[in-house]
Amino acid sequence: YQKDAVISSKVLTGKADSPEAAKFKDYFDWSEPLAKAPSHRVLAMRRGEKELFLMMRITLPDEGAAFAAVQALFVKARNPAADQVALAVQDACKRLLAPAMETEMRLDSKKRADEAGIKVFASNLRELLLAAPLGQKAVLAIDPGFRTGCKVVLLDRQGKLLHNDVVYPDRHPDEAKEKIAGFVKFFNVEAIAIGNVTAGRETEAFVRTLKLPPAIPVVMVNESGASIYSASEVAREEFPDHDLTVRGAVSIGRRLMDPLAELVKLDPKSIGVGQYQHDVDQTALKRSLDDTVVSSVNGVGVELNTASKQLLSYVSGLNAATAAAIVARRNEHGAFKSRAELKEVPRLGPKAFEQAAGFLRIRGGAHPLDASAVHPERYALVE
Repeated sequence: YQKDAVISSKVLTGKADSPEAAKFKDYFDWSEPLAKAPSHRVLAMRRGEKELFLMMRITLPDEGAAFAAVQALFVKARNPAADQVALAVQDACKRLLAPAMETEMRLDSKKRADEAGIKVFASNLRELLLAAPLGQKAVLAIDPGFRTGCKVVLLDRQGKLLHNDVVYPDRHPDEAKEKIAGFVKFFNVEAIAIGNVTAGRETEAFVRTLKLPPAIPVVMVNESGASIYSASEVAREEFPDHDLTVRGAVSIGRRLMDPLAELVKLDPKSIGVGQYQHDVDQTALKRSLDDTVVSSVNGVGVELNTASKQLLSYVSGLNAATAAAIVARRNEHGAFKSRAELKEVPRLGPKAFEQAAGFLRIRGGAHPLDASAVHPERYALVE
């Protein structure tokens, strides 16, 4: 079965003309060797079956030959019982063995498709997290929309919200042009971020008609998960006096400035890392995506004096409680001047310091190596 099985799918009777079935059109009459079927096709067929549009089967191309081979194992000579044994073998193959093997192949193909799919999703997430950051620039961010208008926010170089407004490029283009051009000039905007949702392309085209200075880039930003962030406890804590639309626009601007720092505030699964991410093993997916976030954060390193507690919590040796303690100490006593000051943070013990110190950076600190990946234990070696 593992070598020769064929996976096939057919549309269920009466479902071919259903509008919802159109997305499975490619699988209305499909078959291929199971061993060569890529994970996304296996997952697509399984989803079509789950949504009652397709019937999926895993069978052998020549079941008769396979059954004959099984029969040869049990019927070894001609005797009065041979015909009865042969009938029993044929019945067992059709009624018991074939369905059992199909069930086993379904489980095995699902497991392999999950593993391959999760690997792709983790790779997609890593690309999003490690996208090149714009850096500390004043940003004008726009969350596009036709009916409710485009939400506009102005962020300073540290990502702090300075101002927010709503413009209607489709209904009041002159007013929208005047406002955006005024914001760019008054706040010394250095870049413009536009969410890639409905009306995103139209908004980008509109902004490009403003004839802004060529030094100001206009960038489409992946907005996946921004709505989830805007309704989260993290966003409510940071912007208690602003509604969901403002929080979402702020997230778009910050994603342009530093994708990693902003995306770690979300559950990795809500970022949208693949078409079939909800069809794979969710426990394995969560574990893989969490590991990807951790490795990405620690691979890049974290600026100790500007990082949020969500970002700090992914640093090796730290957790949500110690990350919150670091931020509280920073708010109370000001910026850390050296990595050694981490030892003064409550609940951050020697072991946690040993694990975390090498991944935390301090620009302009008391020791130049505090801005590097060199661990404090190895400073003497470098010096």
